[in-house]
Amino acid sequence: MALKTVFIIVFVLCIYLMNVRGDAIMKPDIHWLGHDTFKIIAEKIIYTDPFKIKKKDTADIILITHDHYDHCSPDDIEKVQGPATVIVAPADCAGKLSGTVKIVKPGDTVHIGGIEIEAVPSYNINKHFHPKERAWVGYIFTVDEQRIYIAGDTDYIPEMKDFKVDIALLPVSGTYVMTAEEAVEAALAMQPKLAIPMHYGSIVGTRDDAGTFADALKDRISVEILEEE
Repeated sequence: MALKTVFIIVFVLCIYLMNVRGDAIMKPDIHWLGHDTFKIIAEKIIYTDPFKIKKKDTADIILITHDHYDHCSPDDIEKVQGPATVIVAPADCAGKLSGTVKIVKPGDTVHIGGIEIEAVPSYNINKHFHPKERAWVGYIFTVDEQRIYIAGDTDYIPEMKDFKVDIALLPVSGTYVMTAEEAVEAALAMQPKLAIPMHYGSIVGTRDDAGTFADALKDRISVEILEEE
C-alpha cells in the first residue's frame, strides 16, 4: 500500500475518532427525576418542571412549561431554588413564584448566564386540557452546543416540523398529551439525534409507553429510556 494512501487512511480515522470523542464530551448530562422533571448538568444546572423532588439542590435555571400543579409546583420549585436561581415561566405562573422570574410566551427568546432559551408553542389539538390560547410553552435551549427541546404537555402540533433540535424530551403517555404513536410522528418530524420519552409512570402512562415509542423509532432515531432517579 502506498505511503500516501496509508497517510490518508490514518488521517481520516483520526478525524473520525476526534468527532466521536467530541460528541461524548459535549453531550449534556441529563437525569430524569420522573414525570416531566429533568436535571441537566452543563454550563449551568437546569431543572425542568420540578415535581415530587426527592432531595434539595440548587438550580441555576428552572424552566416551567405551564401552571398545572404537576409542572408549576411551588413547594418543589423551592427545593431546587437558590438566591441566584432564575425561573422562566408563562405569565399565569408568576403569581405562584418568588425570586427572579422571567415571563415568556411562545416566540420569545431569553438569555440567562450565556444560555439561549427559546419558548415554543405547547398545546392540545384533539383534547381540551392545554388550550393554545393559554400561551403555554415548551423550551428549546442550547447547552454544550446541543439544542435540547423539552416539549411540555402537548400534542403533535404543526409547529414541530420547524423545530431544529438535537435532543428531544417528548411526552408519550396519551390522555393529556401525545400518545407514544403521536410522539413517534413528532420525533420523525424534528429528526433529533436523540429522543428521550417522558410524562409516564407518575400520573398517567407506564414504561410500556416509552417502550412502544422506542420500538417504533428503532433504526430511525436513537431513543434512550432513562431510569427515574
